[in-house]
Amino acid sequence: MSYAVKEIYYTLQGEGANVGRPAVFLRFAGCNLWSGREADRATATCDFCDTDFVGTDGPGGGKFDSAPALARAVAAAWPRGSAAGAQPFVVCTGGEPLLQLDPPLITALHAVGFAVAAETNGTIAPPSGLDWTCVSPKARADLVLRSGDELKLVFPQPGAEPERFEALAFRHFFLQPMDGPDREANTAQAVQYCLAHPRWRLSLQTHKLIGIP
Repeated sequence: MSYAVKEIYYTLQGEGANVGRPAVFLRFAGCNLWSGREADRATATCDFCDTDFVGTDGPGGGKFDSAPALARAVAAAWPRGSAAGAQPFVVCTGGEPLLQLDPPLITALHAVGFAVAAETNGTIAPPSGLDWTCVSPKARADLVLRSGDELKLVFPQPGAEPERFEALAFRHFFLQPMDGPDREANTAQAVQYCLAHPRWRLSLQTHKLIGIP
């Protein structure tokens, strides 16, 4: 299988349970809930995405003809001579990574030493071998993946109220304020919800707050 990748870059995880952890981000091109074109946003199943996942023209992006070739590109983004004991960590994201992330690629990433995380909308069953799974449900999409390590709900979403998901089998439950012109109000609302429902924790997009990728 070949892989279409928008970008590969090294940064800190900005949100969720692994916030602050150094990671290589492997952003796949394509999504099953939106084409990525602004002309299609109003009719998309997910109409609030703020990520560019169209094409293969980002830093480190391209088309990779094999799993080992892509794994080598990911490994090249991890700093050389890093301290022993810090396992390399790759976050597979998109778009929707599970359209392309498959067992051969997970095996190849493991072979070069990486723990493999996926950030998914939860509409596709995951491949075996993932080390960490983060699901971000969307109101108008059917949720197939109903268990994992963390559920990170962009909030508020009419039709995707937190109580719809709190009985699912996740280790961590996060509310993440929706970005955009109402971010400040959304953040205040998320804070109040977490205070009233302590199962939920607040996730902020710290990478945006401090200006890193």
